[in-house]
Amino acid sequence: MTMTPEQIVAANKANFETLVGLTNKAVAGVEQLIELNLAATKAAMEETHSHTNAALSAKDSQELLALQASIFQPFAEKVANYNRHLYDIASGTSSDFSHLVESKIAEAQHTFHSMFDNMAKNAPAGTESAVSAFKTAIASGNQALEQVQKAVKQASDLAETNFKTMANTALNAAQSTSATTVTPKATKKRSS
Repeated sequence: MTMTPEQIVAANKANFETLVGLTNKAVAGVEQLIELNLAATKAAMEETHSHTNAALSAKDSQELLALQASIFQPFAEKVANYNRHLYDIASGTSSDFSHLVESKIAEAQHTFHSMFDNMAKNAPAGTESAVSAFKTAIASGNQALEQVQKAVKQASDLAETNFKTMANTALNAAQSTSATTVTPKATKKRSS
């Protein structure tokens, strides 16, 4: 089956539109990443200024140590939030790419099946067994592709769950460390 010039132009136009769509999604992801980094940098500069002023105005070493301990938990929370935002941006961009690729694969499969069905209808007599074997091979290939797609989705879901668990564990550890660091100092201060 040969393609007409109109079909070739339409296919090239569709491929170009897909490329433009992917490029726009990638640029949007980069824009989100830049916005996140600018906001994080601005917040870090403001906090550094504030913490430096507080440290310079500390009256004794106990107050300085208490200030240091009070900084740790919010810092850990901010790092965890930054990593969550970073993961959300990466995962959203990846998801957009995946959906587009999956739709293009489905479209290509549909086009291939249509072309194959058209060729099979026009096949010479006596080639029915070859056509049947080829259809079976195509069906097996499609099943294998579906299994791979399911496995990739499961692996992505597992990685996302593990990331969230790890982030929550780190945040809880930072909170408990901060709580235990502040408590003994407060006790010492009261007994003095």
